Amino acid sequence: MAVVGAGSWGTTFAKVAADAAERNADDGTICLWARREAVAAEINDSHTNSQYLDKIRLSQRISATSDLREALSDANVVVLAVPAQTLRAQLHEIRDDIAPGAVVISLMKGLERGSDARMSEVIGDELGIEPAQIVVVSGPNLAMEIAREEPTASVVACADEEVATRIATLISAPYFRPYTNADVVGVEIGGIVKNVIALAVGICDGLGMGDNTKASVITRGLAETTRLAIALGGQLETMAGLAGLGDLVATCSSPLSRNRTAGRLLGENLSATEVGEAMTQTAEGMKSAHAVLDLARRNDVEMPIAEAVVGVLDGRLTIEGMARQLLGRDLKSETNISRESD
Repeated sequence: MAVVGAGSWGTTFAKVAADAAERNADDGTICLWARREAVAAEINDSHTNSQYLDKIRLSQRISATSDLREALSDANVVVLAVPAQTLRAQLHEIRDDIAPGAVVISLMKGLERGSDARMSEVIGDELGIEPAQIVVVSGPNLAMEIAREEPTASVVACADEEVATRIATLISAPYFRPYTNADVVGVEIGGIVKNVIALAVGICDGLGMGDNTKASVITRGLAETTRLAIALGGQLETMAGLAGLGDLVATCSSPLSRNRTAGRLLGENLSATEVGEAMTQTAEGMKSAHAVLDLARRNDVEMPIAEAVVGVLDGRLTIEGMARQLLGRDLKSETNISRESD
C-alpha cells in the first residue's frame, strides 16, 4: 500500500492499515509519502510523526519517503490523502506511476473548485480508471482519536461490492471497524457538506451561543446535506449512517475538528484570510463551501446554511447578519425532503 500524504489523516490511515496487517497476520507493507524529507526521516528513524500525531508510535511496517515515485512503486493499493484542491495536479503528475489495476482510495472530503467535481470523479477523470477501482473511505474520522486507538467505525464505499469488502478487510484493525456501502455519491456528499455545516457550528461557538442553537444547525444541516445527496443520486439511508449523521456529529461537536475551529475563529470576527493564516492544517470547508453552493444551485437544491456560510467567507454577510438571514426565512414543514428549502 502507498499512502500519498503524511498529514494527520494520511499518517493515521497508514497506522490503521499496518495494525490491521498485524491483526490479520498479513505480510503487507505501507509506504507513506511525505512532502518534506524531515518528516519522512522522523517516521523512518523514530516511528513517529510528531507534527501531526505527537508521540504516537507507528508500526515498523510503515516506511516513509519524500520521493513520490518510490512510494508508488509496486503498490497495488494507492491511498490519496492530499488537499482536495491540489488533487488533480498531483494525479496528472503521477498517473503513469500508478500500477494498472491498482485500487485507488480517496480519504479526501472536498469538492474541486471550478468543476464542482467530487474527489472520486477527479480520480476517474485523471487516471482513466473504472468506478470499480475507486474506493472512498469516510465517516467520523477524527485522526487523533483513531491514532490513539479509540474505537471508531467508518465506511468503505465502492461501486464494486467485492472491492469494498477487500479494502474493508485490509483496514480492519482492533480499534477500527469498517462497514461497506455501494452509495459512493451519498458517502462523499456527506463528508463534503458536513465541513460547511461545521463552519456554521463553529461560528455559533465563536458567538458564545448554546447547545440549542448548535443542535438546530446540525439538524438542519443534515437536512440540507440529504437534499443535495438525493438530488445527485445518493441514498437516504446513507445520510442516516456513519458517513452522514455520524460524520456530521463528530465534526460539529469535537474540538479536534479543523472546520469547527475555523468557524469559531470566524465567529470571533477574524476574516477568512486571517483564519487561513491562523490554521496550521487545511479546513476543507473553507475551500469547498463555494463549490458546494454552486453544485446545489445547478441542481435546484436550496441550502440556506451553506449559502450563509459562503456569504460570511466572502465578506458579504456579517456574523450577526447570518443569524438574521437564517431565522427570518419563511416557515415550512420540518419533514420536507424535497429540493426546496424547509
